Order: sequence, then C-alpha cells, then structure tokens
Amino acid sequence: MLEESGQVVRTAGELAWVQTARQSSCGGCASRSGCGTGALAGVFGARAHEVEALNPVGAQPGDKVIIGIAESVLVGGSALLYLLPLLSLLVGALLGDSLVPLLAPNTGELPALFGGLVGMLAGFAVLRWHARRSRAEGLHKAVILRREQASAALNFVPHYTGSSNP
Repeated sequence: MLEESGQVVRTAGELAWVQTARQSSCGGCASRSGCGTGALAGVFGARAHEVEALNPVGAQPGDKVIIGIAESVLVGGSALLYLLPLLSLLVGALLGDSLVPLLAPNTGELPALFGGLVGMLAGFAVLRWHARRSRAEGLHKAVILRREQASAALNFVPHYTGSSNP
C-alpha cells in the first residue's frame, strides 16, 4: 500500500477530500545537485493537490490523516495509460497499411499514418471511458487509513521536593 499524509479539507457522507503536497523524491537522492529532474522539481516546488478518498475512520475537516492506495492500482493504471494508446496506434497503423492498399493501390504511407492516428485516438477514447466508469463505480479510490498522531506537547510542571519555607 502506498501511503501519503495530508489534511482533510471537506467531507460528504463516506467521502473526504484530502489536501496533499506533491513532492519529488529528489530531496533524498545523492545526485540531486547534478540532475535535471531535481532542478525542475526545485523550480516547480511542492504543489497542493486535492484527493477524493473513502473515509472509513470518520475523519473531519482539519484532521491530519494518512491516505493509501494499493500498488496494483498504480501499476495497472500506469500500464494501461501508456500501453493502450501505443498498442492501438500500432494496430491502427498495421491495419491501415495492409487493408487500404487493397482498396486503393499506390497510396504510399498515408494509410499507415492515418490508421495509426485513428488507432491512437481510439485508445485514448477507451481510456476516457474506463476512467469515467472507474470513477462512477468508485473503483481505484484512495482510502483514509488512519489519523496522524498529534505530537504530544511537552508540559513541564515544576515539582518541588523541598519545604514550602524558603
């Protein structure tokens, strides 16, 4: 489970919106001083981001919480996001290259280019449909795992062991 800390901004029923700060992992890297990604992270800094999450712990606005999402959701979503448009582009280009010349010979590379474009757009359309369906059904939603423990303030109470007479 991937975890991130944040603060509850608002709640509605069993949902809560948690504000988190986007951070780059470049702060802990040994080569951050000579890295272009680290330089970009320094320019853009940490931006606040609001995440909709299930709220089984009953967190209220202002509470500091830990939210989590399963690694499989992140890996599967990333693979789908990158691979589906790429594969649909390739399939579209192959279909355009092999089918169109049968109907109209001597068309050159144009059918492959057009087929690739149509295939890629179809892949993005499928991704959009999948994202809407997942959002409507509540699939792949972050969950508030627990409230963060507030750091206990140190209260020093003077303790006199001597007599009350100075």
